Amino acid sequence: MPTSNQILGVILAGGRSRRFGGGDKGFADLGGQTILARVIAQFRPQVGRLILNINGDPGRFAEYGLVTVSDDENPELGPLSGLLAVMDWAVQHAPDCTAIATVSADVPFLPNDVVARLDADRANGVAIATSGDRRHPTIAIWPMSTRPTIAEALNARALSVDKLAAKLKAVAVAFPMRDIRDAKVDPFFNINTPDDLSTARALFAGPTEG
Repeated sequence: MPTSNQILGVILAGGRSRRFGGGDKGFADLGGQTILARVIAQFRPQVGRLILNINGDPGRFAEYGLVTVSDDENPELGPLSGLLAVMDWAVQHAPDCTAIATVSADVPFLPNDVVARLDADRANGVAIATSGDRRHPTIAIWPMSTRPTIAEALNARALSVDKLAAKLKAVAVAFPMRDIRDAKVDPFFNINTPDDLSTARALFAGPTEG
């Protein structure tokens, strides 16, 4: 089983944030920090190296001090495009990498044991996170050996990450709800809309209990 140094962490920040109203929703303020800064803080200690997958001008991410990888070759094709771009980058720049751990850029309640738990259960294959009755295929570990299947899916414009995970016989790893301010909160609650941001801000207004 790979060590954490063999797992490259990637935050998928290349979305267009259409439901949020456009722009970079990861830059929205959440309790005095940006959403993206909170995701970075939770995810960085879990992997040997952390990078960002983005679209557009990389300069707007400069303050975070992370390498950025763009999926310009397959723009507008969603997370699989970003994953393929990152795998191709890793071949050149992280040759010891055997797997990619992905999270989306809008999950501020990300648990601090996501990578360890996914890696422990995946038997060197793909593992995705679940919570409640929801699957979260962008919260996952993808072996580098899956690159040909990912490229094939992109070429066929079969862009569903969940369907690809199923095709690859991904192991589903269940995570419990988090206790925050007397509320049960999905650990992978993602901020898609302004209303979601308001909900997250209310949760961050008080101490986190679990």
